[in-house]
Amino acid sequence: MKSYIKYAIALLAFIQVFASCKKDYLELTPRGTALEDNFYKNESEVYQGLIAVYDVIQWGTSGGYTMKMPLLSAASDDCYAGGSNASDQPNWVAYDNFKMDSRIGPQSGLWSKNYTGINRANVILDKIEKSTTLSAPFKARVTAEAKFLRAYFYFDLVRWFGNVPLIITVLPTADLYTQVQATPDQIYAQIEQDLRAAFPDLPVTIGDTDKGRISQGAAKAQLGKVLLYQNDNAKMTEAATLFQDVNRTGNAYGYALMADYASIFNPENKFNSESILEIPHSNNAAWTDWGWINGGEGNVATQFIGIDGYSGDTYSSGWGFCPVTESLVAVMKADPRFDATIIDGTALKAAGATYNVRYQNTDYFIKKYAPLKAYRSASGTAEQNWPINEIEIRLADTYLMEAEALVRGGGQATRAQELLDAVRKRVGLPSIPATLDNIYKERRLELATEGHRFFDLVRTGKAVEVLGASGFQAGKSEFLPIPQTEIEITKGTIKQNPGYN
Repeated sequence: MKSYIKYAIALLAFIQVFASCKKDYLELTPRGTALEDNFYKNESEVYQGLIAVYDVIQWGTSGGYTMKMPLLSAASDDCYAGGSNASDQPNWVAYDNFKMDSRIGPQSGLWSKNYTGINRANVILDKIEKSTTLSAPFKARVTAEAKFLRAYFYFDLVRWFGNVPLIITVLPTADLYTQVQATPDQIYAQIEQDLRAAFPDLPVTIGDTDKGRISQGAAKAQLGKVLLYQNDNAKMTEAATLFQDVNRTGNAYGYALMADYASIFNPENKFNSESILEIPHSNNAAWTDWGWINGGEGNVATQFIGIDGYSGDTYSSGWGFCPVTESLVAVMKADPRFDATIIDGTALKAAGATYNVRYQNTDYFIKKYAPLKAYRSASGTAEQNWPINEIEIRLADTYLMEAEALVRGGGQATRAQELLDAVRKRVGLPSIPATLDNIYKERRLELATEGHRFFDLVRTGKAVEVLGASGFQAGKSEFLPIPQTEIEITKGTIKQNPGYN
């Protein structure tokens, strides 16, 4: 596999990559370079470049299957890796039992995806800065979106890898292999800077024709989350203030809790009132290329987590990854959110359905993003074209993050209690004290299988307690190993994370 840093610079040599959220073509000839030199001359062309940055957040198959939501569920105590056997997706199994090394694990795909996004954002920012033909409002909004997206990709990188190169300009070829790693503090400082710079020029609300683009509310929620994840109690007051702006009743962004919990995940309710940051997927491209699934617009994670060989009502057959753990079933069995979160395979079989038993089978499966027969694509390769969006930040999440920030920062206790109560009241549960422990427990139940649990365990210091029996080691397993290809291509300039070889 090519080093990402080499690959990122190669991206500068072609313009087809910026055409749409369709397919990306690697073009290494001088002809591509000439095209890029002549591109970005007007707002239409710059907007195509921006869409190419957004395109990367949809990707889930860089360097293997690396879909963020199910991958993080498998790393946590929400799900196992699953599949046909332990050799089916060894990178997932290695993350599930924390036996990664510099060559085994999901790190190569996650590294390349996020640096591809960063590179594309840097290109757009560079072109915008040099342009003399863009209107001021257009230039301001696109700059804000590109900075948000760069911050988004760096937030994933710093949480997954810790020390990573900080690249905020288009690199000349001579600097390809000399990039040293910045500290997490330096990365977080850049993320904060980009998000703060984005606020003033992002729209408060997003029109129907622009769904999926970033709003001011999404940027504030993301910055609040970034502050919370740094575990610096001195930053909790600011985090709580940002969340309060997003969460307050009658907020300017139009956010409100959905009355029915299950409706949040109904594909008919894309970009619903609870959705703050949502990754769109569609089957419009009718994609068929197994060699470059990222070129399509569908959500392959949906196929990945579906029940293998399923025959019965409601669901379509999937590949049998990420079976739900007995641990999550046990804590959710009596919770009103169980039926909207977990598919009970035993109940399906009792009703006449059949399916294949796979590796680490528990007879419980992810429901929130399961493949539904009603949404199976009739064109292209159906497995690649699931039109099911991913909600990365939603209002109940920001309610609970604000409550946590208030408790940790010594803020208004009554406000924290109101937020926790609101999340529980929506599903008919009574009030419980707004302690940190109760807030963390509520996060697991409310956000189960949505990809939050692993980082929640790491940032709250509970990972060893919860995941130690699965192989998690303090001082090592918090981060993935740096891909070996990056160490080799830079001749050791990039250093491996502690505990890995």
